[in-house]
Amino acid sequence: MAEVITMPRLSDTMTEGKVAKWHKKVGDKVKEGDILAEIETDKAVQDFESEIEGTLLYVGVEEGAAAAVDSVLAIIGNEGEDISGLTGGAAAPSAGTEEKKSEEQPKAETAAPAAAEVPAGVEIITMPRLSDTMTEGKVAKWHKNVGDTVKEGDLLAEIETDKAVQDFESEFNGVLLKQGVEEGGAAPVDSVLAIIGPAGTDVSAVGAPKAAGQSIEKPAEQKAEVKTEEKAAPAANSSSSDRVAISPLAKKMAQDKGVDINSVQGSGENGRIVKKDIENYQPAAKPAASAPAASAAPAAVNFVQGEDTETPNSQVRNIIAKRLSESKFSAPHYYLMVEINMDKAIEARKEINSLPDTKISFNDMIIKATAIALRKHPQVNSSWAGDKIIHRGNINIGVAVAIPDGLVVPVLKNTDQMTYTQISASVKDMASRAKSKGLKANEMEGSTFSISNLGMFGIETFTSIINQPNSAILSVGAIIEKPIVKDGQIVVGNTMKLSLACDHRVVDGATGAQFLQTLRTYLESPLTLLL
Repeated sequence: MAEVITMPRLSDTMTEGKVAKWHKKVGDKVKEGDILAEIETDKAVQDFESEIEGTLLYVGVEEGAAAAVDSVLAIIGNEGEDISGLTGGAAAPSAGTEEKKSEEQPKAETAAPAAAEVPAGVEIITMPRLSDTMTEGKVAKWHKNVGDTVKEGDLLAEIETDKAVQDFESEFNGVLLKQGVEEGGAAPVDSVLAIIGPAGTDVSAVGAPKAAGQSIEKPAEQKAEVKTEEKAAPAANSSSSDRVAISPLAKKMAQDKGVDINSVQGSGENGRIVKKDIENYQPAAKPAASAPAASAAPAAVNFVQGEDTETPNSQVRNIIAKRLSESKFSAPHYYLMVEINMDKAIEARKEINSLPDTKISFNDMIIKATAIALRKHPQVNSSWAGDKIIHRGNINIGVAVAIPDGLVVPVLKNTDQMTYTQISASVKDMASRAKSKGLKANEMEGSTFSISNLGMFGIETFTSIINQPNSAILSVGAIIEKPIVKDGQIVVGNTMKLSLACDHRVVDGATGAQFLQTLRTYLESPLTLLL
């Protein structure tokens, strides 16, 4: 009997998985333990093995696609087995279904032309896209009512986008026959905004949003003529304002002041001339007749235009965006900063690294000192749980590691009980495997506190977003050599800045400050870690 395999939950924060690669295709024999697919979670890419033997009859998620946890990933059963009841008919559509589809398709095709029938001379104006992020527009005000005569360049309406309110002018002559959107109402981009045509034309049947607009576009010859005219107008430096993008108010002001609008540089949307451009316009001084040729305007520079590209988000990137947004907007963050004298820490590291087969980094020392400080300040090692605060018994520090797809946080379990060398070896191993997507899900779970270090990039100070369910995260900057005051004298010292981001629901300001004081003591006097 066929068995349904669902998208597994491979981490405690996983809500959906992406099939990075299928190792079996429909019709292949599958044995228990065979790798079916590689599943990309919010933390890593993991092999997913089959627990069932049989034939792969159905693939529920295409390679490269994502699906929610517990949705159908695959179906395995006996070769030739009917699984239509498990897939809702998706796997093996019947002949009748195909016939229905073929019958429905002509109906849809014949319906489109009927909706696209538009009387001669009628023009459909659609809601324009006035910004790159605009998905719908709101008619703030109509400047023409149904039945009004409209000329090319007349202000039809004021359209409110997601960024501003802009004037929208007509490109056609005729009578406003229909308003597709009421004043104060909103409509998606490319839906019917207005219909213009000869007076008395019946347009009650006209209303298909985009299909109708496309079906009544001007013939290719007319379009070409319009485009040619638009391009030729600036080149000819014509005084006509018909083809110049200008607001009606600015046009009137230009006429009153006798300003040639072809010589005005617009500062509005897409170079549109607005009121302030006319107010601030200063005529260019005419060059003297005796001016040498060298004073002529410099030759135009030909710039090589760049090309925009797109990169589809990986599952890791999507989850990073989701988790950090949830943390930033749900947890009330506040930040505490302290500067630490690292002179003694530098000396201690040199002595430790002089031992045989021993090499630790400043990051290893910070991790160790943080773990011991958390033992003395358990409130910082806690989590918010709605109606209660959970005080974590273990100290598990997550160390942020940059990977090509974004950021992962492998976890050092029981960090306070680890030695310097154990911390160093573990961090190196997990960081290496993180970059090759070799970490297991349980190696990125259970953190109680996190550390992010950008000191190796020369960053002196920064703040981080809390990695929930932690209640704090430590940001570590670079060690900087600079003048400091020591025993009343200015000397050269080495300092490092730390920033602690706290969730105010769990960690009060005084608690966070006391934790940083303890951490400062451990780093400025490393021998105190042995006490």
